Amino acid sequence: MVRINDTTLRDGEQAPYVAFNTKEKIAIAQALVACGADELEIGIAAMGKQEQEDIKELVALNLGVPMMTWNRAKMSDLEGSLACGVQSVDISIPVSDILIDVKFGGDKTRMLKELENVVRSAKAEGLFVCIGGEDSSRASHEFLLEVMQLGHSLGADRFRYCDTVGILTPTQTYERVKKLGMCALLPIEMHTHNDFGLANANALSGIDAGAVSVNTTVMGLGERAGNASFEQIAMALKHLYGQNRHVDPLGMRSLADLVAEAAGMSIAPNAPIVGERIFAHESGIHADGMMKDSHTYEPFDADEVGAKREFPLGKHLGSGTVMYHLKALGIHAEKKTLGVLLPTIREIVTKRKRVLNDAELVALYREFL
Repeated sequence: MVRINDTTLRDGEQAPYVAFNTKEKIAIAQALVACGADELEIGIAAMGKQEQEDIKELVALNLGVPMMTWNRAKMSDLEGSLACGVQSVDISIPVSDILIDVKFGGDKTRMLKELENVVRSAKAEGLFVCIGGEDSSRASHEFLLEVMQLGHSLGADRFRYCDTVGILTPTQTYERVKKLGMCALLPIEMHTHNDFGLANANALSGIDAGAVSVNTTVMGLGERAGNASFEQIAMALKHLYGQNRHVDPLGMRSLADLVAEAAGMSIAPNAPIVGERIFAHESGIHADGMMKDSHTYEPFDADEVGAKREFPLGKHLGSGTVMYHLKALGIHAEKKTLGVLLPTIREIVTKRKRVLNDAELVALYREFL
């Protein structure tokens, strides 16, 4: 089964203008595990004392899932992570020419030597080691193989393929990850960014190509346009890939609300999985179908994510929606009356840009009796 390594507490918090306090981090970690995250990436020990204290508190929760820190290929970073008590580390290096030039003056030999030293030390300490290939999507296939071969020889456990600036298409992702995977060097984890709105699609394409793990963040929070979305990937793996994944019906929405509040952001009403309006059916044809069979226009039940189905009295309603609301209020209306009501409701809603509530519907109905 594909593993979800959620990085809300690392890459998610790297979103501009976002900062989580210790209490928020603990609540987010607990909620993520309750909602089915398989692993958590919980911070960067090299950031300093407060970050290290937070990492220690998160590790001490004993949530039953591996907790990982993000590190540069520097011994000081690794030592900071070891002091926090984590058992898993991501050791990141730039793998594209542009980033190697910026960070190592173009000296690949020096960079690989530093990576070798840190990975060797991490494995000697018994750690699970993921080598993070920063900017993999702009790196050459040959150099990625060189990094993975080195990692394999050192006993590394996984390679993180990072589409750091979100430039791949799903087809490109599949082809590149498949090609790397065929070399059978290290299991591959997908880390995708959403600059062109393709983070989820690219993450799933990587899985199709054989990746065994995927990085996510709640609501896709992260650098620039963000990352693959935890709630969307989790539900896709369950429903589209047939994985036997646990999803806490109330927890998923509570998790999104928790992260949104901590990040000072709002959840779009039409956000997949957790948007408050995604189970609202206004179109007369859709509403009529849903009233007859709840699977007509929904891929999964609202209850599964703690939501409720609604039939708003909006511009595109049909007579069935009006009758549904009136019946719920104990009023049995004749169809000819509904036919007169519909144009009036549409006119009101269009003019004021707001649907009718039940009290307004009853008042209008009595006016037309």
